[in-house]
Amino acid sequence: MGALVTLELPADSPTLDLPWIITFGPLNDDEEWEPVVCGPYERQHALALAEAVVADEELMAVVEPLQPHVSPDEIRAEITGAKLAADEADEDEYGDTELDEADDEGGPVEPTDPPSADEVRAGMARIGARLSAGDLSTGTSAAAPER
Repeated sequence: MGALVTLELPADSPTLDLPWIITFGPLNDDEEWEPVVCGPYERQHALALAEAVVADEELMAVVEPLQPHVSPDEIRAEITGAKLAADEADEDEYGDTELDEADDEGGPVEPTDPPSADEVRAGMARIGARLSAGDLSTGTSAAAPER
């Protein structure tokens, strides 16, 4: 079993509505290969796909949002904020993230069923439409249908 790392966000966070990517890489330091980045996906699709992959393989999956920055100044501000947050997060190696390989009782997390290819394509179409409309930063877009 591998490991899944993602942000812990409040249920009303506008970040939940952003497109999400998955970066798969080696779980152990003794393996060396280039990470594989997949997406963009809706968050629940990204989590389910990542869970399905790491359930059977010794991999690390990082599920994170894509930030809709459209200028170098916005990107620089995000980088500055990330550096400041890292400086403040001495006690936690992953900052605002949590290793999601076990539930609160310490047992393995049961992976959810991954979405079908058609569900993923529909989610990507919704993301594309939101990108074209420019509404990714508002957090007001329609959520993906519940599975």
